[in-house]
Amino acid sequence: MERANTRARLIAFYLPQFHPIPENDQWWGKGFTEWTNVAKARPLFRGHYQPHIPADLGFCDLRLPEVRLAQAELAKAHGLEGFCYWHYWFNGRTLLERPFREVLASGNPDWPFCLAWANETWSRRWLGEEADILQKQAYSPDDDLNHARWLMNVFGDRRCIKVCGRPLFLIYRPLDLPDPRRTTDTLREESVKHGLPEPFLLGINGHCSHLDCRTVGFDGTLNFEPQLGVLPGFMADRPTRSKFVSNLRLGVVSPTLKIYDYSASRQLMLSRRKEFPTYPSIFVGWDNSPRRGRNGVVIVDSSPDIFAAGLDEMVKSVAAKPHDDRLLFINAWNEWAEGNHLEPDLKNGRGFLDAVKRLNTT
Repeated sequence: MERANTRARLIAFYLPQFHPIPENDQWWGKGFTEWTNVAKARPLFRGHYQPHIPADLGFCDLRLPEVRLAQAELAKAHGLEGFCYWHYWFNGRTLLERPFREVLASGNPDWPFCLAWANETWSRRWLGEEADILQKQAYSPDDDLNHARWLMNVFGDRRCIKVCGRPLFLIYRPLDLPDPRRTTDTLREESVKHGLPEPFLLGINGHCSHLDCRTVGFDGTLNFEPQLGVLPGFMADRPTRSKFVSNLRLGVVSPTLKIYDYSASRQLMLSRRKEFPTYPSIFVGWDNSPRRGRNGVVIVDSSPDIFAAGLDEMVKSVAAKPHDDRLLFINAWNEWAEGNHLEPDLKNGRGFLDAVKRLNTT
C-alpha cells in the first residue's frame, strides 16, 4: 500500500472490546462492553480526571462499519500508518473478533493493520493472572498449526503491515509459550507453504523486560510501554507508608492509592536500557481505575505537550534506520478504561492526535 510521507511508521494498538459478545454478557452482565467500565468511573481524589468522555466518535460501537471507517480516516489524517488489533485466540476459539473479521472480509476500511496475539488468560481481575479465571489460555503443537493456518488470510491481505515485504505479527507474552521457537517456526513454515513471505515476528517485552526475543525465535523485541513493573508498589493494594509519602508529593493524602507522575514514570521505564536492539513504543496515559477501582494504577499529568516531547524523542530514536524499519508503536488508540487513548475526549479534544501529526508528518 502507498505509505504517507512520515518520519516514523507509527502504529497504534487497537482494543476491539467496544461491542457486546455472549461471553461478556455471561461474565459481566447483559450488554457489557468496555464503555460500561468507562461510564461508571468516578474521581478517587481531588483533580483526578475521571470519567473520560469520548468526543468526536462518541460511545462508538465497533460492529458499525461507519465507525471503523471514521477511526481509520481520523488516524490517517494525523500521521499514523495503521492499527495493531489485539487478537484473542484460545486454542481455536476467538473472542472479540467481529470488528477485525469484518474489516478483513469486507476490505474496508482500506487502511493498514497487523495483529498482536494477546496470549494471556482472562480473569475477573483484569491482570491476566491465574485467578478467577474466565477464559484459560492453552497451548499445543496442533494449536500452533491451526492458529498459523487461520492467520494466512491476514498475512495475505494487501493491507497487512509489512517489514521488508514480510507481514508483521506480534505476540504479547513470548515466554508464556511452552516452546516459543516451535511456535515461531510453525508460523514461518505455514506462510511459506501458502506462498507467502515469512512473517516478521516481534515479541512484546511487557512481562519479560530484559528478554532479547531473537534468542527464542523472534525477529525482534518491542519495548512495551507502560512497564508498570518498574513503578514502586504498583501491585500493593494494602496501605503502606511509602505510598502515603509518594502520594503526598503529588498532593494526594492517601496511603492506599497508587499514583505516579507520567514524566517520572517514563523516565524510570526508559532507564532500564537494553543491551540489544528493540523497537520503541510510547504510551499516551494510564489510569485503570475504571476497571480496578481504588486498586488501580493512576499515572497523572499526561498532556498532549508532555506526550509530544516523549514522542519526539522516540521518533528521533528511529531516524537513522531505513524507513521500512522505523516501527514505532503507540499504546493506544482506544484503551479508554485504562485512560490510554489517542481518540479524542472532552478534556483534550484532538490534542494527542495533533501532536502525532505535528511530529510525524514531513
